[in-house]
Amino acid sequence: TRFFSLLADRRSPSDRLFRLSAGFLVLSALALAGCATKEVAVSGEFPPPLMEPLPIKLGVWYEPEFSAHEFYDEAKGRSESTWIVKTGDAQVEMWSQLLQNMFASSTPIENKPSPEQTASNVDAVLIPRVDELQYAIPSHTNIKVYEIWMRYAFELVSTNGDPIAEWTMTAYGKTPTAFLRSDEAAVNLAAVVALRDAGAHFITSFGKVPEVAQWLEDKQGLENQQGLEDQQAQGQESEASL
Repeated sequence: TRFFSLLADRRSPSDRLFRLSAGFLVLSALALAGCATKEVAVSGEFPPPLMEPLPIKLGVWYEPEFSAHEFYDEAKGRSESTWIVKTGDAQVEMWSQLLQNMFASSTPIENKPSPEQTASNVDAVLIPRVDELQYAIPSHTNIKVYEIWMRYAFELVSTNGDPIAEWTMTAYGKTPTAFLRSDEAAVNLAAVVALRDAGAHFITSFGKVPEVAQWLEDKQGLENQQGLEDQQAQGQESEASL
């Protein structure tokens, strides 16, 4: 026994470091083994709104962070999972369809409007953003529902980038576990419900934003004034021809 203990004492520092490193890697692997990663690329159906389109030619700019939006939540322990929820494609799909049916026209533009790069053939440009996304699953709340909560920030700007209005809006979606086969399917459905909720809130709140309401009123006043001037000009031309 003494002989073997002496041999053990004579191991080089590099040997002992190797054994410690190997042991750390084994423990790390065991710890991570219980932490699975669950990934959801949100997809679903978004029925178009049934409404009379507003007489607005709207441009919309989807920032790269918006069109590629995803939520990442790292597992806090072996009993939990790391979640990656990708909403970017579904965001663009839902908002594009909504805006196309809500306004006389809706045109995606490639860059944010500025004095050097104005947007053409539109009345104004909408810039949506996802400010925050939160989720809750049964392991978090001990309630058998899955929930998604999102906060949006919107910016309406002129064709050369001047601010018209800024406002925020929240959306919420949930789904019970009883109707779904997996956690991923439940989170996906909750996200789809939240997106539909966002669309419904946007329709009912857009014209109630004070700065937006004022802009719509001013625009309508200018159009009415222009229409009256056109009628007067046509009348003068008719008199001159008699």
